[in-house]
Amino acid sequence: MTATRIGLLAGAVVLLTVPLWVPGDYYVSVCSQILIYAIFALGVDVLIGYGGLVSLGHAGLFGIASYAVAYTLAAGVGHIAAVIVALVLALVGTALFAALSLRVTGIGFIMITLAIGELLWGLAYRWISVTNGDNGISVANRPAPFGISLNPPTHFYYATLVVFALSVFAAWVFIGSPLGASLKGTRDQPRRMNALGYHVWLVRFCACMFSGLLTAIAGILFIYYTQFISPQTLTLTASAEPVLMVISGGSGTLLGPIVGAALVEIVKNIASAYITRWNMLLGAIFVAIVIFMPEGLVPGSRRLVRALLKARAKAPAVAAAAEPNSGEPTP
Repeated sequence: MTATRIGLLAGAVVLLTVPLWVPGDYYVSVCSQILIYAIFALGVDVLIGYGGLVSLGHAGLFGIASYAVAYTLAAGVGHIAAVIVALVLALVGTALFAALSLRVTGIGFIMITLAIGELLWGLAYRWISVTNGDNGISVANRPAPFGISLNPPTHFYYATLVVFALSVFAAWVFIGSPLGASLKGTRDQPRRMNALGYHVWLVRFCACMFSGLLTAIAGILFIYYTQFISPQTLTLTASAEPVLMVISGGSGTLLGPIVGAALVEIVKNIASAYITRWNMLLGAIFVAIVIFMPEGLVPGSRRLVRALLKARAKAPAVAAAAEPNSGEPTP
């Protein structure tokens, strides 16, 4: 069994047994939040790591899905219909988002996504008849698939874990598909890809749609997790956090955004209870990562392990070469 398979098996065992060794419902809920933001970060990583496109407006798409569920449920519609409506509206919003932002790349793309995100935040803040402004919208209860209530934190965690596993699998399939390979080509050599006959804009558009789908799924889980949504969810900070998760964990990897999400959420929800200036701690961690592992925690850890194994393999040979010859010299 390879090291990768052993790592995947160990990770699956840890995730499946979280309610057994994590102390208390609060920490189980924090684990659910980590999984939700890991899905969000995976969606952002599809654009950053594989498409070379940095978005600062994804919290707007996240918020569209959350508000759609909350508003639809408030109108008296069932959970299944609310989820379908949320996915449809989020994908329509993502299509408009991509059509506007993909007109340019680089800094231009960043600025357009930032502007769209701020526009959606302004709508959530000012369109009081729909969003209820700062007062937000509450969700009375969570769904009960197959008759199992998701109100207990453990039940909600396992439901979130199932969606998380499906999302990671979907991302793995997408990245390994010809479309995923084309997306990497548009990131590295867009002119050459265009000369080879690839429709660069369409490839990036499809990547945006898949990224928006993962973001919408995270937004739906988020509204059921918090059972409340307000314009605070659509702020610039909310868009920057998944970008930091991707960069800190390692862009262009499946595991990196998950590790980055775990790091940020643990500091926010656990370390903040013991450290007043937890923002400074998080900033110091990011600075340390940029200095010592600029490629991110996951690729940097792999590089470090390879270097240690290589040094360990060389150690006996170096020791043997340095050891003086024993015995009488040959005449």
